[in-house]
Amino acid sequence: MNNLVPILLVILAIPATLSCGYLMLLTLLSAKPRPQLPTSKVLRFDLIVPAHNEAPIIARAIASLQRIDWPDDRFRILVVADNCTDATADIASASGAEVLVRNDPTSRGKGYALQYAFNVSRARQWADAVVVVDADSDVSSNILEACAARIESGAQAVQAHYGVRNSMLSWRTRLLTIATTSFMMVRSRAREKLRLSCGIRGNGWCVTHRLLALVPYRAFSLAEDVEYGIALGLAGYRVAYADEAHAYSDMVTSEHIARTQRQRWENGRFQLVRSKTLPLLAAAMRLRSAQCLDLGLDLLVLPLSYVVLNVLAVAILSVLGYWQQTTSVAFVWVAITCCTFLVLYVGRGWQLSGIGVQGLLDLSGAPWFLIWKLCLNLRRRAAGEWVRTQREEH
Repeated sequence: MNNLVPILLVILAIPATLSCGYLMLLTLLSAKPRPQLPTSKVLRFDLIVPAHNEAPIIARAIASLQRIDWPDDRFRILVVADNCTDATADIASASGAEVLVRNDPTSRGKGYALQYAFNVSRARQWADAVVVVDADSDVSSNILEACAARIESGAQAVQAHYGVRNSMLSWRTRLLTIATTSFMMVRSRAREKLRLSCGIRGNGWCVTHRLLALVPYRAFSLAEDVEYGIALGLAGYRVAYADEAHAYSDMVTSEHIARTQRQRWENGRFQLVRSKTLPLLAAAMRLRSAQCLDLGLDLLVLPLSYVVLNVLAVAILSVLGYWQQTTSVAFVWVAITCCTFLVLYVGRGWQLSGIGVQGLLDLSGAPWFLIWKLCLNLRRRAAGEWVRTQREEH
């Protein structure tokens, strides 16, 4: 057993050190970006809302889009009523949106709905770009201004900040807000500073018609957003980050609903880790592309729950090994350093989230949240079908 401890420590310390060092670098580069210059307001946008049985909430999403500060004759709202069996299409039409009805029981999923809407938008040759907004979301009034500013500066794809609308509803939503802010804002600000791709995160993202022609949308996995962002990166295009604009959606508070949702997200990400990491790293070496390297590293840095578990294992084994005099004190310092980097990374997410003191108190219950997430990640779900997240009444 004593001989096993040093070997296990080396195996565990390498990924822990690399992951925490990577997160710490992004934390150090997460200062607020410079303001963008005003735009000419000439670009035209199709706002795409993929919806599967969203009758109770679709009107609210459309109302949010109608409040966007952009010339009325330069944006349209297109709702894709995808394989709906409720009144989504009728309510969306009555609320002022154009409805694209799609019924295809053999090709089900958000990716297919988006591909259908993108093809319709391109065929009409009216818009310059499309913006994707989920049916449960509110967007900031400046979202088109933010996208246009990047496009006029040369970008072909843009991701607005994707955050939590009901952040103060419960301890679970507060912790998810901190985690989401760490993942979205901390990392994306740093990547924007380094001129890397912040990737696509599923809600509040924009792509030009020109880029859709060059890199057609063919992302149909459970993590279709990340998949398309990787496809753009492999093709040499980066996704710019619009820090000043946002799309907010509700996070569920029910343990049962959250379990299904998180399981789907995590499984989709792990599928991409298996299928896309090696192509990204190979492209990084072949093309000397920092962008592909970062996209690959982003996949290799597992969800925060796994990173925390990895660091805890290093901490426990390093103390045990040092106490038994089978390892050096260097491993103890590795564990302390990794813990410090993680605390600073999460702390930066908490600071930017605006949750306040209550969020710090909730972080004391993070071990239970960690156990809950790890239990979810041990389960697997079949891919392919669009499984609508059950909505909650607040």
